[in-house]
Amino acid sequence: MKNIKKTLILFLGCLNAVLVWGNNEAYVERQMAYVDVALENNSGNVRTLQAYRGMPLDAENLEELLAVLPTKYDPDFQIVELVRVLFYSDGLYDEDILPVLDGMPFWLNPGDTTRNYWTENHMIMWMSSEWLLHERYGWEVDDALYPRLTHYLQLKLNYGFYEFFSSVYAPYTLSGLLNLYEFVEDPALKDLAKEVAQKLLKDLLKPATDLGVYFPAAGRNYPEKYRSAYGQNHNSLIYLLTGLGEVPTGASHAGAFLATSTLPVDNVIDSWKPQLNTTIQVGHSLEVGLNIHGNLNPIDQILFNWTNGGYAHPDIVEESFTLLADYGLWDHKDWGPLQALSFVAPEDAPEIAEILNVLSYSSTLTGHDVHIFKNNSVALMSVSELWKGKIGFQQWPFAATVGTTAVYTESGEVKLDWGDRDRNIENTHLPQVEQDGNLALIMYRPEPIPSAIDAFAGDMFADKNVALFWQEDAYDEIVEDGPWLMGRQDENYVGVRRSCTEMVNTWWACDTDEGQTWVIMVGDSSMYESFDNFQSIIAASEFNEYWYNDPETSEEVYHTQIIIDNRSLQYAWGGDSVLVADIDTMTSILELTNFDESAFSIYPNPSNDYVRLDLHSIANESVNIRVVNTLGKEVYFEQIDFTPTALHTIPTARWQAGLYTVIVESEGRHYHQKLLKF
Repeated sequence: MKNIKKTLILFLGCLNAVLVWGNNEAYVERQMAYVDVALENNSGNVRTLQAYRGMPLDAENLEELLAVLPTKYDPDFQIVELVRVLFYSDGLYDEDILPVLDGMPFWLNPGDTTRNYWTENHMIMWMSSEWLLHERYGWEVDDALYPRLTHYLQLKLNYGFYEFFSSVYAPYTLSGLLNLYEFVEDPALKDLAKEVAQKLLKDLLKPATDLGVYFPAAGRNYPEKYRSAYGQNHNSLIYLLTGLGEVPTGASHAGAFLATSTLPVDNVIDSWKPQLNTTIQVGHSLEVGLNIHGNLNPIDQILFNWTNGGYAHPDIVEESFTLLADYGLWDHKDWGPLQALSFVAPEDAPEIAEILNVLSYSSTLTGHDVHIFKNNSVALMSVSELWKGKIGFQQWPFAATVGTTAVYTESGEVKLDWGDRDRNIENTHLPQVEQDGNLALIMYRPEPIPSAIDAFAGDMFADKNVALFWQEDAYDEIVEDGPWLMGRQDENYVGVRRSCTEMVNTWWACDTDEGQTWVIMVGDSSMYESFDNFQSIIAASEFNEYWYNDPETSEEVYHTQIIIDNRSLQYAWGGDSVLVADIDTMTSILELTNFDESAFSIYPNPSNDYVRLDLHSIANESVNIRVVNTLGKEVYFEQIDFTPTALHTIPTARWQAGLYTVIVESEGRHYHQKLLKF
């Protein structure tokens, strides 16, 4: 009888949800089962589930939470839960909760060194909570709250999320959005909250594999999100929407919100695909941000620019330093890394920020291209031009997924326990990542750290090691072939070309002198038939790496290329100018007038053993041919009589690999071409 009653309740609940919410029956069944299991196990974030089901809350637990809430750094995580409790419990806990919330600030105020109001997830949790309390209980609110909240929602709808693809922050952003959608009275806000929440959930499903695994490249993230495939906040969301992955046995923060939400998600569920190969743009440029936030009040303008990471960017830093001083925020924990600069006058801050651009620019999360490749249980994801060479904060430039395992590299001190790494400084220098489908070239070339940074950061950024996150026990089979390391998990494969084969504290790692490159490729049996075939393709690959000096810019250029499976992926990374060994020779080359690149041709180019010059268009009796290397040193000289019917051959077999400049001189005119020697 009990089982019949339970089945009837489940059926009626599903029927009501399908009719009223517009969601498919399988999703609604997962929602209800999720709540049932979490309550039966009394595990995870069950407070909102208890209120949702009309069950009494643990009075002692609630009392303990309310006692510490005013002093917490991130009380908004619990405030959104308490708001949900207030709406579900129909006044039962108003006398306990409201006095505590009423005594707390919900937006930036002078001297507040405890709370964060300026990152994307915190911002929506604070704003949605305050607005809902205003509507339900008549709380007085600042006149700026409604336009600020509307601006936030419209911003996400138009440009997406600054904390893009974050398995850390996106679930908390969702909780603020779901509260707003569920309980707000204002129809315009409700519609916006619905669309933005759906957009966020669609983003979550884009990289999710058919195993429900989510290891993304991300605007901001933590390393612990890449250690295990399941049991985390975002996994509950993926499971509820798709049924993929392990069945949760307890409620996560965001899972409890989605499991009790009436948000229509059929279009979200339909957006998931097992295969994907695409590039999407997220965010907007810093200049656009300065413009689109211009209608807000001056304080909110600054906070929204902080939201996209522009804290110390030269274009914003004067306003930032002014606000920090005026509001007494220099002692806030979020500003600890820059506290030593608190003596700097705001008007001098832009110049300091420019000098320290390796640090001040790279926290900014502006418009980026994000590449996503996914094929069933393997995935590869990267972000183009993510402040390459500069100090990285919580940015995640790339990540690969192999079944239930993540593979990626990070720069900085290599700890025995990977989790001991500083979660705020994920990379002491960010890589440049070039991706083509399931193949990626990951290049490192750290920018010099100004000595001024040492004054307040010590040796925090000094270690330039690059290490590979490789969980050996996750694979059924591992093969090494020279610099290549290959792993198989079930029928899912990964190959990593290491920059070196040394180990530091049990991790594959290389010290970065000037530059280094790693290569990663993922695949599975549907793409390569077998792991043996995957290995054979990798064994036939060709990797090229060389440095040259660009005569036109005097920049030292680091160039690498991987040729594999009939594909070529390469990148030339220009950098700071270098001292030239033969100054006179290089200066004379760079200062030559009448340079003409089209007067003769060179082939083959790139060359190996020889190169031929076609000089037919230079109709003079004799010419001088000179070849100089990247340091400006002459490696070849010959004077020849002009023979219009012949090609001139130059032996190059003994030259070092690199870039050369071939100069043809005739009657005071100079012609040049670049030659690449393998």
